[in-house]
Amino acid sequence: MNGISSWESAGQPAGALEKDLELTESDFARIRELIYQRAGIVLAEHKREMVYSRLAKRLRHHGLTRFGDYLARLERQPQAKEWEAFTNALTTNLTAFFREAHHFPLLAEQVRDRPGPIRVWCAAASTGEEPYSIAMTLTEALGSRASQAEVIATDIDTDALARARAGIYPMEQVRKLDEARIKRFFLRGNGRHAGMAKVRPELADRVHFESLNLLAPGWSVTGPFDAIFCRNVMIYFDKATQARILERFAPLLKPDGLLFAGHSENFSYISEAFRLRGQTVYIKAPR
Repeated sequence: MNGISSWESAGQPAGALEKDLELTESDFARIRELIYQRAGIVLAEHKREMVYSRLAKRLRHHGLTRFGDYLARLERQPQAKEWEAFTNALTTNLTAFFREAHHFPLLAEQVRDRPGPIRVWCAAASTGEEPYSIAMTLTEALGSRASQAEVIATDIDTDALARARAGIYPMEQVRKLDEARIKRFFLRGNGRHAGMAKVRPELADRVHFESLNLLAPGWSVTGPFDAIFCRNVMIYFDKATQARILERFAPLLKPDGLLFAGHSENFSYISEAFRLRGQTVYIKAPR
């Protein structure tokens, strides 16, 4: 999730901004319940300051001084556009190109000799680094068949998806890739875009971004997929929610399809739909 920066008057003491907004214990409890209902996110007690700093911008945008008034507005209007802003503010988007790098050689091995179209679902696309890393891996692994590869990239955070679709990143972030990948997959900015890099159109065309809430009763994505990446998102759900999502993943995978999890996630004791294949990599269990 993106942090929110703000300016303070030079003569204003640090922390003074906190005093002009009221967040009660009851308000915090309501926020925790609402984001759980909306997105399945379990907010711990120690997240109070994070919640304050991220939602404060929304209150000031609406000219409000009490979180209770803001929450009352939300609850009176279940279909209001503000729910999207509320969810975006409380969603975490920590990502990087080729994060948890051991997964990508396994993906390349999985698809290299497969016939026909290759489809991968990135279920927590964030600002795009992960789905573009998947697309680069597929392009390198498939060679002349790369045009048959498709990455479906979804996320609940619409602000993050907008940045992902743009495919523009600070050059210092892209420089962590090797030079061959930079030349093959990125355009360097100049003029007012100096210091930035943009994903080349031929790579971007292989990634299709969609807004999707994993808690929604119906998903817009359809299988079968050769692999599903759902990394570092399940940690925000309770075990019952994790189990339901895993059961819904299983029928969307090909019989030997792979599920990639985050470094701190363990699904072995949550669902029988998958069995461990390697480090945070699962294969669909036979039924």
